[in-house]
Amino acid sequence: MSEEKLSFRAELERLEAIVRSLEGENLDLDKALELFQEGVGRLKQARELLAASELTVQRVLEESDGTIGTEDLEL
Repeated sequence: MSEEKLSFRAELERLEAIVRSLEGENLDLDKALELFQEGVGRLKQARELLAASELTVQRVLEESDGTIGTEDLEL
């Protein structure tokens, strides 16, 4: 896995590719474990990116009196 941070979309696209590979029948155990480990790492990174985005949205919606107005967002 690259040290460079990827976008949320890129993380999800790679996760989807990993799932497709793991669902394939022609994968040996060592490669499957390697892909699984990469997938867990990418899932963690995607969750961190999502949490950071949620914090940014909350800051933007923060009212001048310090209260936070939250709204459901459709992604």
